[in-house]
Amino acid sequence: MSESLLRVDSLTKSYDGKTNALSDVSFSIEPGEFVALIGSSGAGKSTLLRCINRLIEPTSGVVTFDGKDMGSLRGKQLRIARRRMAMIFQGYNLVLRSNSLENVLQGRLGYKSSLAGALSIYTEEEKQSAFNALEQVGMEEFAYTRADQLSGGQKQRIGIARALVQDPLLILADEPIASLDPHSSTVVMDHLKRASKELGIACLVSLHQVEFALEYSDRVLCLSHGQFCCGGKPSEITPEVIASIYEEVEDGIAGVSAVQEGVTPVQRAGR
Repeated sequence: MSESLLRVDSLTKSYDGKTNALSDVSFSIEPGEFVALIGSSGAGKSTLLRCINRLIEPTSGVVTFDGKDMGSLRGKQLRIARRRMAMIFQGYNLVLRSNSLENVLQGRLGYKSSLAGALSIYTEEEKQSAFNALEQVGMEEFAYTRADQLSGGQKQRIGIARALVQDPLLILADEPIASLDPHSSTVVMDHLKRASKELGIACLVSLHQVEFALEYSDRVLCLSHGQFCCGGKPSEITPEVIASIYEEVEDGIAGVSAVQEGVTPVQRAGR
């Protein structure tokens, strides 16, 4: 049996030393697998993603990525590991005064020296890779458009292109469709799913929208009060399961019912 791409063992995070934002979280992700992470606000989804790539330091536990213990890495070795672990943010994290191409090229900074990065020195091959990534997300015609002139959905597609140009093994996406309309949300999720299934990139995507989690994922992990309470294939995440982890019970059940009836998020929005 092949080794998991990502393995999280007994991960715990406390910000104040008294209460835990995460408590004894364990799971694994295989290469190319699309995993949705659901839970109410404050459940610990963002904390979990940031502990995996060490944007914040776990209090205890082990994160193993591509055979390496992330907690043991320092300096250059941590930077090398992060090259293959891309992050997509709810707030896009784009440089608004830069154009789309320049923003995508930032995905190559982990491969460059500090000087080359500071001077924005990129090879022709890297520039071509950035154009290719823009093409993959349908944004090539906006290559020279400033980011502050793009819609939310377009900005997030630039974020995906920036992730793709890193040549990642894993994409961590933190609420990537939280502020988008249903159509833009579907477009963004389609591109993430394509990265998983066509490019073999594993995706761990935190979502508030249960219906999108069930429609797009291979597996769903349910987080409540910093602990995994359940999980499984989308077909196993019943309305009762959703009701057990969400305070907004009726909204959760409605989302599940829509997917179980074969109604896509866009179709439901158009009703």
